[in-house]
Amino acid sequence: MSTTPVPADSVDLDVHVYDTTLRDGAQQEGMNLSVGDKIAIAALLDELGVGFIEGGWPGAVPKDTEFFQRMEKEVELQNAQLAAFGATRKVGVRPHDDPQVRALLDSGAPVITLVAKSDIRHVERALRTTGEENLAMIADTVSYLRDADRRVFVDVEHFFDGFRFDPDYALRAVTTAFAAGAEVVALCDTNGGMLPTWVHEIVSKVRAETDGRLGMHAHNDSGCAIANSIAAVEAGARHVQGCVNGYGERTGNADLLSVVANLELKTGRSLLPTGGLSEITRIAHAISELTNIAPFARQPYIGASAFAHKAGLHASAIRIDPDLYQHVDPRAVGNDMRMLVSDMAGRASIELKGRELGFDLSGQADLLGRVTNRVKDAEANGYTYDAADASFELMLREEIDGKRPSYFTLESWRAIVEHGAHADDVDAEATVKLRTGDRRVVSTGEGNGPVNALDHALRQALAGAYPEVEDFDLIDYKVRLLDSSHGTDAITRVLIEMTDGEHTWNTVGVGPNILEASWEALVDSITFGLLQRGVAAA
Repeated sequence: MSTTPVPADSVDLDVHVYDTTLRDGAQQEGMNLSVGDKIAIAALLDELGVGFIEGGWPGAVPKDTEFFQRMEKEVELQNAQLAAFGATRKVGVRPHDDPQVRALLDSGAPVITLVAKSDIRHVERALRTTGEENLAMIADTVSYLRDADRRVFVDVEHFFDGFRFDPDYALRAVTTAFAAGAEVVALCDTNGGMLPTWVHEIVSKVRAETDGRLGMHAHNDSGCAIANSIAAVEAGARHVQGCVNGYGERTGNADLLSVVANLELKTGRSLLPTGGLSEITRIAHAISELTNIAPFARQPYIGASAFAHKAGLHASAIRIDPDLYQHVDPRAVGNDMRMLVSDMAGRASIELKGRELGFDLSGQADLLGRVTNRVKDAEANGYTYDAADASFELMLREEIDGKRPSYFTLESWRAIVEHGAHADDVDAEATVKLRTGDRRVVSTGEGNGPVNALDHALRQALAGAYPEVEDFDLIDYKVRLLDSSHGTDAITRVLIEMTDGEHTWNTVGVGPNILEASWEALVDSITFGLLQRGVAAA
Protein backbone atom coordinates (compact mmCIF):
# COMPACT_ATOMS: atom_id res chain seq x y z
CA MET A 1 0.00 0.00 0.00
CA SER A 2 1.37 3.39 -0.92
CA THR A 3 1.84 6.16 1.61
CA THR A 4 0.13 9.38 0.66
CA PRO A 5 2.58 12.28 1.01
CA VAL A 6 1.68 15.12 3.32
CA PRO A 7 0.91 18.24 1.19
CA ALA A 8 4.02 20.33 0.61
CA ASP A 9 2.42 23.49 1.96
CA SER A 10 2.12 21.92 5.42
CA VAL A 11 5.80 21.18 5.98
CA ASP A 12 8.93 23.28 6.04
CA LEU A 13 11.06 21.92 3.18
CA ASP A 14 14.71 22.91 3.00
CA VAL A 15 15.10 22.72 -0.77
CA HIS A 16 12.63 23.23 -3.62
CA VAL A 17 12.19 20.19 -5.89
CA TYR A 18 11.45 21.36 -9.41
CA ASP A 19 10.72 18.68 -12.01
CA THR A 20 11.25 19.41 -15.69
CA THR A 21 10.57 15.93 -17.08
CA LEU A 22 7.65 17.18 -19.19
CA ARG A 23 9.71 19.92 -20.84
CA ASP A 24 13.46 19.36 -20.72
CA GLY A 25 13.20 15.61 -20.22
CA ALA A 26 10.82 15.26 -23.17
CA GLN A 27 13.60 16.50 -25.45
CA GLN A 28 15.31 13.13 -25.07
CA GLU A 29 15.99 11.38 -28.35
CA GLY A 30 13.24 8.87 -29.08
CA MET A 31 10.78 10.21 -26.48
CA ASN A 32 7.44 11.38 -27.80
CA LEU A 33 4.85 12.15 -25.14
CA SER A 34 1.21 12.74 -25.98
CA VAL A 35 -0.79 15.31 -24.02
CA GLY A 36 -2.46 12.42 -22.24
CA ASP A 37 0.94 10.98 -21.31
CA LYS A 38 2.03 14.33 -19.89
CA ILE A 39 -1.12 14.67 -17.81
CA ALA A 40 -0.65 11.17 -16.39
CA ILE A 41 3.00 11.87 -15.56
CA ALA A 42 2.07 15.18 -13.92
CA ALA A 43 -0.38 13.34 -11.67
CA LEU A 44 2.35 10.90 -10.62
CA LEU A 45 4.81 13.71 -9.91
CA ASP A 46 2.20 15.45 -7.80
CA GLU A 47 1.57 12.23 -5.91
CA LEU A 48 5.31 11.99 -5.24
CA GLY A 49 5.21 15.43 -3.69
CA VAL A 50 7.51 17.54 -5.88
CA GLY A 51 7.00 21.25 -5.36
CA PHE A 52 6.92 22.34 -9.00
CA ILE A 53 6.11 20.64 -12.31
CA GLU A 54 7.33 22.38 -15.45
CA GLY A 55 4.73 21.50 -18.04
CA GLY A 56 6.24 22.89 -21.23
CA TRP A 57 6.40 26.01 -23.39
CA PRO A 58 2.88 27.30 -24.09
CA GLY A 59 2.60 29.51 -27.12
CA ALA A 60 5.69 28.00 -28.73
CA VAL A 61 4.62 24.33 -28.73
CA PRO A 62 0.93 23.67 -29.57
CA LYS A 63 0.92 20.41 -27.60
CA ASP A 64 2.13 22.26 -24.52
CA THR A 65 -0.54 24.92 -24.94
CA GLU A 66 -3.15 22.14 -24.96
CA PHE A 67 -1.54 20.54 -21.91
CA PHE A 68 -2.00 23.66 -19.78
CA GLN A 69 -5.56 24.08 -20.99
CA ARG A 70 -6.47 20.52 -20.09
CA MET A 71 -4.62 20.55 -16.77
CA GLU A 72 -6.67 23.55 -15.66
CA LYS A 73 -9.91 21.71 -16.44
CA GLU A 74 -9.08 18.10 -15.64
CA VAL A 75 -6.49 17.90 -12.84
CA GLU A 76 -6.44 19.36 -9.35
CA LEU A 77 -2.87 19.18 -8.05
CA GLN A 78 -2.50 18.41 -4.35
CA ASN A 79 1.19 19.05 -3.74
CA ALA A 80 2.80 20.72 -6.74
CA GLN A 81 2.36 23.98 -8.57
CA LEU A 82 2.42 24.01 -12.35
CA ALA A 83 5.14 26.05 -14.06
CA ALA A 84 5.02 27.37 -17.61
CA PHE A 85 8.37 27.77 -19.36
CA GLY A 86 9.25 30.56 -21.78
CA ALA A 87 11.79 33.19 -22.72
CA THR A 88 12.28 36.81 -21.79
CA ARG A 89 10.83 39.41 -24.16
CA LYS A 90 12.38 39.74 -27.58
CA VAL A 91 14.98 42.38 -28.36
CA GLY A 92 13.32 45.79 -28.71
CA VAL A 93 9.82 44.51 -27.90
CA ARG A 94 7.83 45.45 -24.78
CA PRO A 95 6.66 42.45 -22.73
CA HIS A 96 2.96 43.08 -23.25
CA ASP A 97 3.55 43.23 -27.01
CA ASP A 98 5.44 39.93 -27.11
CA PRO A 99 2.94 37.14 -27.99
CA GLN A 100 5.02 34.43 -26.33
CA VAL A 101 5.17 36.35 -23.06
CA ARG A 102 1.42 36.84 -23.28
CA ALA A 103 1.02 33.08 -23.88
CA LEU A 104 2.75 32.42 -20.58
CA LEU A 105 0.07 34.41 -18.78
CA ASP A 106 -2.67 32.83 -20.84
CA SER A 107 -1.50 29.36 -19.74
CA GLY A 108 -2.96 30.04 -16.30
CA ALA A 109 0.12 28.56 -14.61
CA PRO A 110 0.77 30.11 -11.18
CA VAL A 111 4.54 29.86 -11.74
CA ILE A 112 6.39 31.12 -14.81
CA THR A 113 9.97 30.10 -15.47
CA LEU A 114 11.90 32.36 -17.82
CA VAL A 115 15.06 31.34 -19.62
CA ALA A 116 17.52 34.22 -19.85
CA LYS A 117 21.01 34.71 -21.21
CA SER A 118 23.83 35.11 -18.70
CA ASP A 119 26.85 34.43 -20.91
CA ILE A 120 27.85 37.65 -22.72
CA ARG A 121 29.05 35.61 -25.68
CA HIS A 122 25.55 34.19 -26.18
CA VAL A 123 24.05 37.64 -25.75
CA GLU A 124 26.21 39.14 -28.47
CA ARG A 125 26.36 36.21 -30.88
CA ALA A 126 23.01 34.44 -30.45
CA LEU A 127 20.69 37.30 -29.43
CA ARG A 128 22.77 39.80 -31.42
CA THR A 129 22.22 42.54 -28.94
CA THR A 130 24.09 44.35 -26.19
CA GLY A 131 24.67 43.23 -22.66
CA GLU A 132 22.58 46.13 -21.33
CA GLU A 133 19.62 45.30 -23.54
CA ASN A 134 19.71 41.68 -22.37
CA LEU A 135 19.61 42.82 -18.74
CA ALA A 136 16.68 45.09 -19.60
CA MET A 137 14.91 42.14 -21.22
CA ILE A 138 15.27 40.18 -17.97
CA ALA A 139 14.12 43.04 -15.76
CA ASP A 140 11.19 44.06 -17.96
CA THR A 141 9.80 40.55 -18.34
CA VAL A 142 10.14 39.60 -14.69
CA SER A 143 8.51 42.86 -13.57
CA TYR A 144 5.66 42.48 -16.05
CA LEU A 145 4.87 38.93 -14.90
CA ARG A 146 5.19 39.85 -11.23
CA ASP A 147 2.74 42.71 -11.78
CA ALA A 148 0.37 40.08 -13.15
CA ASP A 149 0.62 38.30 -9.79
CA ARG A 150 2.68 35.32 -10.97
CA ARG A 151 5.53 33.66 -9.17
CA VAL A 152 8.58 34.07 -11.40
CA PHE A 153 11.64 31.83 -11.58
CA VAL A 154 14.54 32.63 -13.91
CA ASP A 155 16.83 30.02 -15.46
CA VAL A 156 20.08 31.78 -16.38
CA GLU A 157 21.33 29.45 -19.09
CA HIS A 158 25.01 28.78 -19.75
CA PHE A 159 25.64 30.45 -16.41
CA PHE A 160 28.72 28.51 -15.33
CA ASP A 161 30.46 28.80 -18.69
CA GLY A 162 29.50 32.47 -18.77
CA PHE A 163 30.78 33.04 -15.22
CA ARG A 164 34.14 31.50 -16.01
CA PHE A 165 34.42 33.77 -19.07
CA ASP A 166 33.03 37.01 -17.59
CA PRO A 167 31.97 36.65 -13.94
CA ASP A 168 30.86 40.24 -13.57
CA TYR A 169 28.30 40.04 -16.37
CA ALA A 170 26.98 36.61 -15.34
CA LEU A 171 26.50 37.89 -11.80
CA ARG A 172 24.70 41.00 -13.05
CA ALA A 173 22.18 38.75 -14.83
CA VAL A 174 21.42 37.06 -11.50
CA THR A 175 21.14 40.24 -9.44
CA THR A 176 19.04 41.93 -12.13
CA ALA A 177 16.51 39.08 -12.02
CA PHE A 178 16.28 39.24 -8.23
CA ALA A 179 15.96 43.03 -8.22
CA ALA A 180 13.03 42.79 -10.65
CA GLY A 181 11.18 40.39 -8.37
CA ALA A 182 12.29 36.88 -9.32
CA GLU A 183 11.69 34.42 -6.50
CA VAL A 184 14.30 31.92 -7.72
CA VAL A 185 17.27 32.22 -10.04
CA ALA A 186 18.46 28.80 -11.22
CA LEU A 187 22.08 28.62 -12.33
CA CYS A 188 22.27 26.40 -15.40
CA ASP A 189 25.11 24.16 -16.51
CA THR A 190 23.52 24.05 -19.93
CA ASN A 191 26.41 22.33 -21.69
CA GLY A 192 26.84 19.88 -18.82
CA GLY A 193 30.59 20.25 -18.63
CA MET A 194 31.15 21.39 -15.06
CA LEU A 195 32.82 19.45 -12.24
CA PRO A 196 31.55 19.49 -8.64
CA THR A 197 34.46 21.54 -7.29
CA TRP A 198 33.91 24.19 -9.95
CA VAL A 199 30.17 24.31 -9.22
CA HIS A 200 30.73 24.62 -5.48
CA GLU A 201 33.25 27.43 -5.93
CA ILE A 202 31.06 29.44 -8.32
CA VAL A 203 27.81 29.00 -6.37
CA SER A 204 29.65 30.06 -3.20
CA LYS A 205 30.78 33.25 -4.91
CA VAL A 206 27.26 34.01 -6.15
CA ARG A 207 25.82 33.21 -2.70
CA ALA A 208 28.14 35.82 -1.20
CA GLU A 209 26.69 38.50 -3.51
CA THR A 210 22.96 37.86 -3.04
CA ASP A 211 20.58 36.48 -0.44
CA GLY A 212 18.00 35.46 -3.07
CA ARG A 213 17.04 31.79 -3.46
CA LEU A 214 19.50 30.20 -5.88
CA GLY A 215 18.75 27.06 -7.84
CA MET A 216 20.74 24.49 -9.81
CA HIS A 217 19.91 23.09 -13.25
CA ALA A 218 22.49 20.50 -14.29
CA HIS A 219 22.99 18.51 -17.46
CA ASN A 220 24.93 15.26 -17.43
CA ASP A 221 27.39 15.59 -20.32
CA SER A 222 30.35 15.13 -17.98
CA GLY A 223 28.58 12.46 -15.92
CA CYS A 224 28.47 14.84 -12.96
CA ALA A 225 24.89 16.18 -12.99
CA ILE A 226 23.85 14.55 -9.71
CA ALA A 227 27.12 15.46 -7.99
CA ASN A 228 26.97 19.01 -9.36
CA SER A 229 23.42 19.44 -8.03
CA ILE A 230 24.50 18.29 -4.58
CA ALA A 231 27.59 20.52 -4.70
CA ALA A 232 25.36 23.51 -5.50
CA VAL A 233 23.11 22.78 -2.52
CA GLU A 234 26.13 22.37 -0.25
CA ALA A 235 27.29 25.80 -1.45
CA GLY A 236 23.97 27.47 -0.68
CA ALA A 237 21.45 26.67 -3.45
CA ARG A 238 17.95 25.95 -2.15
CA HIS A 239 16.23 24.86 -5.35
CA VAL A 240 17.13 21.85 -7.54
CA GLN A 241 15.88 21.08 -11.01
CA GLY A 242 16.04 17.77 -12.84
CA CYS A 243 14.15 14.96 -14.50
CA VAL A 244 12.83 11.63 -13.29
CA ASN A 245 15.16 8.82 -14.41
CA GLY A 246 17.66 11.36 -15.73
CA TYR A 247 15.70 11.97 -18.94
CA GLY A 248 16.77 14.80 -21.22
CA GLU A 249 18.53 15.63 -24.46
CA ARG A 250 22.05 14.40 -25.17
CA THR A 251 23.14 12.53 -22.01
CA GLY A 252 20.21 13.80 -19.98
CA ASN A 253 19.51 16.08 -17.02
CA ALA A 254 20.32 15.40 -13.39
CA ASP A 255 18.34 12.39 -12.19
CA LEU A 256 16.07 14.25 -9.81
CA LEU A 257 15.23 11.20 -7.73
CA SER A 258 18.88 10.39 -7.03
CA VAL A 259 19.49 14.02 -6.10
CA VAL A 260 16.55 13.98 -3.70
CA ALA A 261 17.50 10.63 -2.15
CA ASN A 262 21.11 11.72 -1.61
CA LEU A 263 20.16 15.02 -0.03
CA GLU A 264 17.49 13.55 2.23
CA LEU A 265 19.29 10.38 3.30
CA LYS A 266 22.88 11.60 3.32
CA THR A 267 22.60 15.23 4.45
CA GLY A 268 19.37 15.22 6.45
CA ARG A 269 17.68 17.91 4.37
CA SER A 270 13.96 17.73 3.65
CA LEU A 271 12.89 17.95 0.01
CA LEU A 272 9.70 15.87 -0.27
CA PRO A 273 6.67 15.74 2.01
CA THR A 274 6.55 12.95 4.58
CA GLY A 275 6.23 9.58 2.85
CA GLY A 276 7.37 10.83 -0.53
CA LEU A 277 10.85 9.32 -0.55
CA SER A 278 9.53 5.80 0.00
CA GLU A 279 7.47 6.16 -3.18
CA ILE A 280 10.26 7.08 -5.61
CA THR A 281 10.84 3.55 -6.94
CA ARG A 282 7.17 2.99 -7.71
CA ILE A 283 6.71 6.42 -9.26
CA ALA A 284 9.85 6.15 -11.39
CA HIS A 285 8.79 2.79 -12.80
CA ALA A 286 5.26 4.02 -13.48
CA ILE A 287 6.68 6.97 -15.42
CA SER A 288 8.93 4.57 -17.35
CA GLU A 289 5.82 2.77 -18.52
CA LEU A 290 4.29 6.03 -19.76
CA THR A 291 7.46 7.11 -21.58
CA ASN A 292 7.88 3.60 -23.01
CA ILE A 293 11.54 3.66 -21.99
CA ALA A 294 12.60 0.56 -20.08
CA PRO A 295 13.85 1.21 -16.54
CA PHE A 296 17.63 1.14 -16.14
CA ALA A 297 18.39 -1.80 -13.84
CA ARG A 298 21.55 -0.21 -12.41
CA GLN A 299 19.99 3.17 -11.69
CA PRO A 300 21.00 4.31 -8.18
CA TYR A 301 18.45 3.79 -5.42
CA ILE A 302 15.54 2.66 -7.60
CA GLY A 303 17.02 0.24 -10.15
CA ALA A 304 16.28 -3.47 -9.97
CA SER A 305 20.00 -4.09 -9.35
CA ALA A 306 20.52 -1.21 -6.91
CA PHE A 307 20.38 -3.55 -3.89
CA ALA A 308 21.12 -6.86 -5.64
CA HIS A 309 23.93 -9.00 -4.20
CA LYS A 310 25.71 -11.75 -6.05
CA ALA A 311 29.02 -12.76 -4.46
CA GLY A 312 29.00 -15.45 -1.78
CA LEU A 313 31.19 -13.33 0.50
CA HIS A 314 28.57 -10.57 0.47
CA ALA A 315 25.81 -13.05 1.14
CA SER A 316 27.53 -14.47 4.22
CA ALA A 317 27.76 -10.98 5.74
CA ILE A 318 24.27 -9.97 4.65
CA ARG A 319 22.80 -12.97 6.42
CA ILE A 320 24.25 -11.52 9.63
CA ASP A 321 23.57 -7.83 8.99
CA PRO A 322 22.30 -6.45 5.62
CA ASP A 323 23.65 -2.99 6.47
CA LEU A 324 27.21 -4.32 6.13
CA TYR A 325 26.89 -4.24 2.32
CA GLN A 326 24.19 -1.64 1.70
CA HIS A 327 24.69 2.11 1.90
CA VAL A 328 21.03 2.70 2.87
CA ASP A 329 18.00 0.62 3.75
CA PRO A 330 16.35 -0.07 0.35
CA ARG A 331 12.93 0.26 1.96
CA ALA A 332 13.63 3.96 2.50
CA VAL A 333 13.23 4.49 -1.26
CA GLY A 334 10.59 1.84 -1.86
CA ASN A 335 13.05 -0.72 -3.22
CA ASP A 336 14.09 -4.10 -1.85
CA MET A 337 17.19 -6.21 -1.42
CA ARG A 338 17.62 -9.07 -3.90
CA MET A 339 19.96 -12.03 -3.88
CA LEU A 340 21.33 -13.08 -7.26
CA VAL A 341 22.14 -16.72 -7.74
CA SER A 342 25.22 -17.40 -9.87
CA ASP A 343 28.36 -19.51 -10.06
CA MET A 344 29.78 -17.19 -7.37
CA ALA A 345 27.00 -18.25 -5.00
CA GLY A 346 27.81 -19.88 -1.71
CA ARG A 347 25.42 -21.59 0.64
CA ALA A 348 24.58 -18.28 2.30
CA SER A 349 23.49 -16.85 -1.07
CA ILE A 350 21.24 -19.84 -1.72
CA GLU A 351 19.76 -19.68 1.77
CA LEU A 352 18.99 -15.95 1.44
CA LYS A 353 17.56 -16.39 -2.06
CA GLY A 354 15.38 -19.23 -0.81
CA ARG A 355 14.11 -17.01 2.01
CA GLU A 356 13.32 -14.29 -0.54
CA LEU A 357 11.26 -16.84 -2.52
CA GLY A 358 9.47 -18.10 0.59
CA PHE A 359 11.52 -21.20 1.47
CA ASP A 360 13.21 -21.64 4.85
CA LEU A 361 16.43 -23.52 4.10
CA SER A 362 18.22 -22.79 7.38
CA GLY A 363 19.86 -25.86 8.90
CA GLN A 364 19.50 -27.91 5.70
CA ALA A 365 23.19 -28.22 4.86
CA ASP A 366 22.82 -31.14 2.44
CA LEU A 367 20.09 -29.42 0.46
CA LEU A 368 22.02 -26.15 0.33
CA GLY A 369 25.09 -28.02 -0.86
CA ARG A 370 23.19 -29.79 -3.65
CA VAL A 371 21.56 -26.60 -4.89
CA THR A 372 24.84 -24.68 -4.74
CA ASN A 373 26.60 -27.36 -6.79
CA ARG A 374 23.75 -27.51 -9.31
CA VAL A 375 23.89 -23.76 -9.80
CA LYS A 376 27.63 -23.81 -10.38
CA ASP A 377 27.42 -26.75 -12.78
CA ALA A 378 24.52 -25.20 -14.67
CA GLU A 379 26.26 -21.86 -15.07
CA ALA A 380 29.38 -23.66 -16.30
CA ASN A 381 27.14 -25.05 -19.05
CA GLY A 382 25.74 -21.66 -20.04
CA TYR A 383 22.79 -21.08 -17.73
CA THR A 384 22.38 -17.87 -15.75
CA TYR A 385 20.01 -17.33 -12.87
CA ASP A 386 20.78 -13.65 -12.26
CA ALA A 387 17.77 -12.68 -14.34
CA ALA A 388 15.83 -15.95 -14.20
CA ASP A 389 14.36 -16.26 -10.71
CA ALA A 390 11.51 -18.46 -11.94
CA SER A 391 13.86 -21.09 -13.35
CA PHE A 392 15.88 -21.06 -10.14
CA GLU A 393 12.75 -21.57 -8.05
CA LEU A 394 11.75 -24.55 -10.19
CA MET A 395 15.21 -26.04 -9.63
CA LEU A 396 14.92 -25.39 -5.90
CA ARG A 397 11.49 -27.04 -5.75
CA GLU A 398 12.91 -30.04 -7.58
CA GLU A 399 15.64 -30.47 -4.96
CA ILE A 400 13.20 -29.97 -2.07
CA ASP A 401 10.41 -32.24 -3.39
CA GLY A 402 12.50 -34.74 -5.30
CA LYS A 403 10.82 -33.94 -8.62
CA ARG A 404 10.33 -30.92 -10.85
CA PRO A 405 6.81 -29.46 -11.02
CA SER A 406 5.14 -30.55 -14.27
CA TYR A 407 1.75 -30.13 -15.90
CA PHE A 408 2.13 -32.32 -18.98
CA THR A 409 4.14 -35.10 -20.57
CA LEU A 410 5.76 -34.17 -23.86
CA GLU A 411 5.49 -36.53 -26.80
CA SER A 412 7.15 -34.31 -29.41
CA TRP A 413 7.34 -30.84 -30.89
CA ARG A 414 8.48 -29.44 -34.21
CA ALA A 415 8.69 -26.05 -35.89
CA ILE A 416 8.70 -25.25 -39.59
CA VAL A 417 9.51 -22.02 -41.40
CA GLU A 418 8.41 -21.79 -45.03
CA HIS A 419 9.79 -19.03 -47.26
CA GLY A 420 7.83 -18.17 -50.39
CA ALA A 421 8.88 -16.47 -53.58
CA HIS A 422 8.58 -12.96 -52.13
CA ALA A 423 10.73 -11.47 -49.37
CA ASP A 424 7.76 -10.92 -47.05
CA ASP A 425 6.17 -14.31 -47.82
CA VAL A 426 7.34 -16.18 -44.71
CA ASP A 427 5.18 -18.52 -42.63
CA ALA A 428 6.10 -20.13 -39.31
CA GLU A 429 4.20 -23.11 -37.97
CA ALA A 430 4.74 -25.31 -34.93
CA THR A 431 3.11 -28.57 -33.79
CA VAL A 432 3.13 -29.80 -30.20
CA LYS A 433 2.06 -33.29 -29.11
CA LEU A 434 1.62 -33.89 -25.37
CA ARG A 435 -0.46 -35.55 -22.70
CA THR A 436 -2.29 -33.85 -19.85
CA GLY A 437 -3.49 -36.57 -17.51
CA ASP A 438 -5.06 -39.30 -19.70
CA ARG A 439 -5.72 -36.94 -22.58
CA ARG A 440 -3.49 -36.75 -25.67
CA VAL A 441 -3.45 -33.35 -27.38
CA VAL A 442 -2.05 -32.35 -30.76
CA SER A 443 -1.94 -28.60 -31.34
CA THR A 444 -0.66 -26.51 -34.22
CA GLY A 445 0.17 -22.83 -33.88
CA GLU A 446 1.24 -20.12 -36.27
CA GLY A 447 3.30 -17.12 -35.41
CA ASN A 448 5.80 -14.45 -36.31
CA GLY A 449 8.74 -16.83 -36.41
CA PRO A 450 9.19 -20.36 -35.08
CA VAL A 451 9.50 -19.43 -31.39
CA ASN A 452 6.29 -17.42 -31.48
CA ALA A 453 4.59 -20.33 -33.23
CA LEU A 454 5.85 -22.75 -30.56
CA ASP A 455 4.55 -20.46 -27.83
CA HIS A 456 1.09 -20.38 -29.44
CA ALA A 457 1.02 -24.14 -30.03
CA LEU A 458 2.04 -24.98 -26.45
CA ARG A 459 -0.52 -22.70 -24.87
CA GLN A 460 -3.27 -23.95 -27.20
CA ALA A 461 -2.41 -27.52 -26.24
CA LEU A 462 -2.66 -26.73 -22.52
CA ALA A 463 -5.63 -24.36 -22.57
CA GLY A 464 -8.24 -27.13 -22.32
CA ALA A 465 -6.79 -28.50 -19.10
CA TYR A 466 -5.35 -25.25 -17.77
CA PRO A 467 -7.36 -22.22 -18.97
CA GLU A 468 -5.08 -19.96 -16.91
CA VAL A 469 -2.49 -20.06 -19.70
CA GLU A 470 -4.77 -17.85 -21.80
CA ASP A 471 -3.79 -14.97 -19.49
CA PHE A 472 -0.06 -15.46 -20.02
CA ASP A 473 1.76 -13.15 -22.39
CA LEU A 474 5.39 -13.34 -23.49
CA ILE A 475 6.65 -9.75 -23.20
CA ASP A 476 10.43 -10.02 -23.63
CA TYR A 477 12.77 -12.44 -25.36
CA LYS A 478 16.57 -12.30 -25.40
CA VAL A 479 19.04 -14.53 -27.22
CA ARG A 480 22.76 -14.84 -26.68
CA LEU A 481 25.34 -17.05 -28.38
CA LEU A 482 27.65 -18.36 -25.66
CA ASP A 483 30.58 -19.52 -27.75
CA SER A 484 30.51 -17.05 -30.60
CA SER A 485 33.74 -18.42 -32.08
CA HIS A 486 31.66 -21.41 -33.18
CA GLY A 487 29.33 -19.15 -35.20
CA THR A 488 25.99 -20.79 -35.98
CA ASP A 489 27.14 -23.94 -34.17
CA ALA A 490 27.43 -22.06 -30.85
CA ILE A 491 25.54 -22.94 -27.68
CA THR A 492 22.51 -20.64 -27.34
CA ARG A 493 21.00 -19.11 -24.22
CA VAL A 494 17.47 -17.70 -24.21
CA LEU A 495 15.89 -15.52 -21.51
CA ILE A 496 12.12 -15.09 -21.50
CA GLU A 497 9.96 -12.67 -19.54
CA MET A 498 6.28 -13.54 -19.17
CA THR A 499 3.35 -11.85 -17.44
CA ASP A 500 -0.20 -12.67 -16.42
CA GLY A 501 -1.13 -9.00 -16.27
CA GLU A 502 -0.36 -8.70 -12.56
CA HIS A 503 3.03 -10.35 -12.10
CA THR A 504 6.06 -10.93 -14.30
CA TRP A 505 8.61 -13.73 -14.14
CA ASN A 506 11.79 -14.70 -15.98
CA THR A 507 13.12 -18.05 -17.14
CA VAL A 508 16.20 -19.33 -18.93
CA GLY A 509 16.88 -22.08 -21.44
CA VAL A 510 20.12 -23.35 -22.97
CA GLY A 511 20.53 -25.61 -25.98
CA PRO A 512 22.53 -26.41 -29.09
CA ASN A 513 20.16 -24.22 -31.12
CA ILE A 514 17.75 -21.36 -30.55
CA LEU A 515 14.62 -23.53 -30.76
CA GLU A 516 15.68 -26.02 -28.09
CA ALA A 517 16.80 -23.23 -25.77
CA SER A 518 13.54 -21.37 -26.38
CA TRP A 519 11.44 -24.48 -25.74
CA GLU A 520 13.09 -25.04 -22.36
CA ALA A 521 12.53 -21.42 -21.32
CA LEU A 522 8.91 -21.54 -22.56
CA VAL A 523 8.10 -24.69 -20.60
CA ASP A 524 9.61 -23.18 -17.44
CA SER A 525 7.58 -19.99 -17.98
CA ILE A 526 4.28 -21.84 -18.38
CA THR A 527 5.07 -24.13 -15.45
CA PHE A 528 5.98 -21.29 -13.12
CA GLY A 529 2.96 -19.25 -14.18
CA LEU A 530 0.61 -22.09 -13.31
CA LEU A 531 2.34 -22.58 -9.97
CA GLN A 532 1.88 -18.90 -9.20
CA ARG A 533 -1.81 -19.27 -9.95
CA GLY A 534 -2.04 -22.06 -7.39
CA VAL A 535 -2.72 -24.80 -9.94
CA ALA A 536 -1.72 -28.23 -8.62
CA ALA A 537 1.02 -29.91 -10.63
CA ALA A 538 0.42 -33.32 -12.17
